[in-house]
Parts: sequence; structure tokens; C-alpha cells
Amino acid sequence: MIYVVRHGQTDVNKEGRIQGRNGLPLNENGIKQAEDLRESLQHIMFDYVFSSPQERAVQTAEIATGMQATVDPRLNVYDLGEADGLPKTEVKMLGGIPDPSVYKGVEDPRSYAQRVFAFMNELMAKDSLQEANILISGHKCITGCIGAYFNGIPDDWNISIYSSGNGEYKAYPFLFKRNVQL
Repeated sequence: MIYVVRHGQTDVNKEGRIQGRNGLPLNENGIKQAEDLRESLQHIMFDYVFSSPQERAVQTAEIATGMQATVDPRLNVYDLGEADGLPKTEVKMLGGIPDPSVYKGVEDPRSYAQRVFAFMNELMAKDSLQEANILISGHKCITGCIGAYFNGIPDDWNISIYSSGNGEYKAYPFLFKRNVQL
């Protein structure tokens, strides 16, 4: 089974700003959320723990499992470019992302999905993992993209419909030899 968790709260989350690669570590509430997540998952023995390289995701994975996370850059948060850290209420959005015609450096949604799907396809291709319990720690966008991997990308590409809240998880069955392409 694959458990996809969203990191616990940071001060940027608390302040209502969008958080990308310039994010902060977990705040006190975020640490509590990760500890609560550990309680929710205590009945599961994890074989593998993967994480985004962002400190908040690594912290959440390691608090929730008691294991060292393997960091994979393909699980990094969506690059929000110049919109990173701005108040959510002030960001001009285009679907579920900051409008790339307004903010420089916003990652292409298709490229983003391709890198996350490449990670997932590699995972699904490993025979040895079929019976494993795997935790993947990431962000709103990662939980959404992995949800889209299993459920399909919405017509409007707003993958956030599959996202989890801070310190929450979703579980998906391991689908042996699954290979999703865009």
C-alpha cells in the first residue's frame, strides 16, 4: 500500500501565503500534526519512506514513521516562481497555479506531472515493492499529483482536488507494473 502524506503546518501555511521552494520548517502545530499522523499510522510497518527534499516534508516523514526518509528531487514541491510566499488572496491564479503570464519562473504543469509520474512509474515497476508499505511525504501539489496518477488528471488540470490537508494522508493500492504517461 502507498500512503501519501502532506507535510504538517508551517508559519507560511498559517499566514495564508502560498508556499513553494522557499518554505519554512514545521511550526509547533505542524510538529503536532506529524505526531498525530504517527498515531494514525502506528499500526503500519513501513518498508520504505520517500520524501520531497523540502525540510517540512522530510520532518513530517521522519516524525510520522521514526525512519530516515529517502529524498527524491522528483517529489519536490511545484515551483511557484515569483509567486512563492505571496498571500493567497493576492495571487492571480490560472486554474490551480499562479498565472505564469504574471509571475516568472512558474513551473509548467505538464513537466511537473511528468516528473512526479516518472517517480511513481519507477516505483510501480519494482517487483520487490508489490507487497511493501510505502510512505511518500510531500506537499499539497504532490498529494494532488499522486492522486491524479491513480485517478486521472482532471480536464482543467486542477489536481488539487486530490490533495490532502496539512498532516493528513491518503492511501492507494500498489498497482503492479502500472505505467502512466501524459
